[in-house]
Amino acid sequence: MIFEKSAAPHYLYIMCESHLVNGVWSKPEILPFSGQYRDTDPVIAPDGESILFASDRPVGGKDLHRWSIWRARRMKKGNIAGKEGGGEIVWSEPELIPGAVNSEGSQVFASIAANGNIYFASSRKTGNYDVFCAKLVDGEYKSVEELGPLNGPGIDTFEAVIAPDESHLLLGSFGREGGYGSSDIFVSYRKGQGWGKPINLGPQINGKARDYSPRISADGEWLYFTSEKGFLDDKREQPFTYQEVNSKLNGVNNGLGNLYRVPLDPVLRAVRKKQLDVQ
Repeated sequence: MIFEKSAAPHYLYIMCESHLVNGVWSKPEILPFSGQYRDTDPVIAPDGESILFASDRPVGGKDLHRWSIWRARRMKKGNIAGKEGGGEIVWSEPELIPGAVNSEGSQVFASIAANGNIYFASSRKTGNYDVFCAKLVDGEYKSVEELGPLNGPGIDTFEAVIAPDESHLLLGSFGREGGYGSSDIFVSYRKGQGWGKPINLGPQINGKARDYSPRISADGEWLYFTSEKGFLDDKREQPFTYQEVNSKLNGVNNGLGNLYRVPLDPVLRAVRKKQLDVQ
């Protein structure tokens, strides 16, 4: 698992790695190329051999004062040195995604389909964060397409996670119709050559706190996401004491964002049923 930790509110983002061994997650380590700049939104490619992430690190030695999309690859150490054969698995140095993905404005949270098409959020057009797609054509990303039906006035979509087969797209959005309060996670299904109206994943996933940063596991069985739900979501009839607040703020449910996972198929089946009931 690749995940991010941050120094609130936005002073530092670092990307970390943990491995599931005998049902237990190993002690996290910071990725070897992270920890100096703000590195955020890591998304593993369907083949598991690379990650896409957003970073404000310099490009060509120059600080562009914006977010760009980068890629880092997993490879054998011997192959990095230009040698054949085995060796431990290590991370390559990140490379800027070439072509039309990185442009004016900022680009964040990119995910890649099995065919190489990249879906991402960008402020390049309206100042708000909208969803775009860059298709891989002859090995290049020559142009980007705005996914118009998924964008609109007052909507900021910071996360766009494409299914490997491009059948559906998970979106983390503020200001979208059908939201429960802060950012919610929605799903849009492919409709011909376009996309259907995004549907809220429902109260099992979303609440009044910020729910965001969805991921789909490699086997398609799990939905991973982040939520800032915490002790403030509990109903209370009495005021907090200082000791209670201090204890809660130092606990795991302090509202600063935890990682969760749920089986994906029941969530999508419930959304489909809701969609049919509305129709």
